[in-house]
Amino acid sequence: MKKVIIVVIVFLNFQSCIPLRIAPTIQDYKITKGKKFKRSLPKRQMFIFTDTKEAEHFYNYVNTKFQLKHIDVYDNVPFKINENQFFFSFYEVTIDDKSVNLATPVLATIGNKLIQGEEDDTEYFSTDTQIRRSGNYYIAMEVYSDTDPDSLQKNSINYPDVLSYLRDLKKEYLATHNYNEVLFKN
Repeated sequence: MKKVIIVVIVFLNFQSCIPLRIAPTIQDYKITKGKKFKRSLPKRQMFIFTDTKEAEHFYNYVNTKFQLKHIDVYDNVPFKINENQFFFSFYEVTIDDKSVNLATPVLATIGNKLIQGEEDDTEYFSTDTQIRRSGNYYIAMEVYSDTDPDSLQKNSINYPDVLSYLRDLKKEYLATHNYNEVLFKN
């Protein structure tokens, strides 16, 4: 009897999670307003992709590639496309999956009482809930210039060139393990 109760408790425990927030899945990249993706981001259009590397790797990549010497690495990183000067800023963003597990405290209390053989009229429902978290990491980039305050707007003249540049930058970042080797690429 005790084994059956334990199996039922384990089964119900795995079936009882209620998702509160599910982090977005981005296959390649996404262009969206920063505030829409996460409230702490600016209102500008952002180039967002999933960061599969450890924290601070993109910082190290940008610092090495653009030879910034740890000065203004997050903001106003200069780059040129077709002799036009642009700047980008980036943000390392974490969005957690969040779910509430309501059954674990209840089932644990009931299971303990039944296994111990204490069957009384006490209330078995606990007010404690368990919240599970797991992180999803993203890099969000905004691009601007002196003449174009938001170069990732679809109606921007520079949009296709900027988008192509950011896609190449993302591919290079994800493919590179030793960031010093980006200095030797053309």
